Amino acid sequence: MTEDRIENLLRQADRTAGRPAPVSVKLSVLRRRACRRRVAAAAASAAAVLLIALGIWPHFAGTPETTHNRPELVKLEDQVRQLQATTDAALSLVREVIEDERQQRRLDELRAQLAGIPDPREEIQKQLDKTAFTLVYQADRLYYELNRTDSAVEAYNQVIMFFPKNRWADVARERLDDIENAKL
Repeated sequence: MTEDRIENLLRQADRTAGRPAPVSVKLSVLRRRACRRRVAAAAASAAAVLLIALGIWPHFAGTPETTHNRPELVKLEDQVRQLQATTDAALSLVREVIEDERQQRRLDELRAQLAGIPDPREEIQKQLDKTAFTLVYQADRLYYELNRTDSAVEAYNQVIMFFPKNRWADVARERLDDIENAKL
């Protein structure tokens, strides 16, 4: 009896919860993280070897046996220098990767901001179209509603003069032709 109730509750909870939300994974982010981890691991390994070498060094440097092992000491010193150079290079690479990632994030932010800004040329063209339309509309009212033909002709000519390549200039030319044909 209790098992049936629990099973029913679980089924009801599954229906209520619905499907799980899709998960998006950015491969570039995963690659950068993996690269950073590899570089950091290499740097840490180089630093550990360097520290071990530096820890061992005093034991060999203070004993009289080091005079017999002088070539080995020189070899160890060279290895320490190489490890230091490798560590410095790895740390430099880590810094570069972090800086590149920071710059990429900033670039992505700026691109997103730029995408949200409307093109000024398009905005200006919209305003020009709106102004030309308004003048044609006023001229139409003067001609068709108020029967002020001279004022309408002047307004149509202004549209043609100020906006010669605009579609509303073509409309104004058509209206002027209509007015000329009406006079005949």
